[in-house]
Amino acid sequence: MTDPYNRPAAGAVPVPERDEHTPSERQAASTSFGELFGQVTRDMSTLIRQEVELAKAELKQSASRAGAGAGLLGGAGYAALMAIFFLSCALWWGLAALINSVGWAAVIVAVIWAIIAAILYVVGRKRLKEVQGMPKTADSVKKLPETFKRNEENR
Repeated sequence: MTDPYNRPAAGAVPVPERDEHTPSERQAASTSFGELFGQVTRDMSTLIRQEVELAKAELKQSASRAGAGAGLLGGAGYAALMAIFFLSCALWWGLAALINSVGWAAVIVAVIWAIIAAILYVVGRKRLKEVQGMPKTADSVKKLPETFKRNEENR
């Protein structure tokens, strides 16, 4: 006789008895250590190759985007240069109309640009003098030869 309380419900899919071991555990139990080690080595090699390929693809994409961005910045710089040139020409002609001398108006615009250039030079030079480079790295590199010398304790 079957137990009526232990019977599956109508339409229920019977569940097979549980195997406590995973497929990986069953394979490990039936495979030698050398084969498992070889498999792990191949898997690690494949993983590293895939990671290197991913890094290459990402680097290529980043480089192409950076190149496009740099090109756009170069175009913006050229456009700004042209705007400054034509604004300078307009200032030159406006001053020429105001003081009735094209030559002196050109000199005034040139002096304005010379003053701007001098200010930019002084500020840029000051900032470059403030750059310290890599003081910590330079200090640690200076200490390397001393580190490799034998000291009196170890003789």
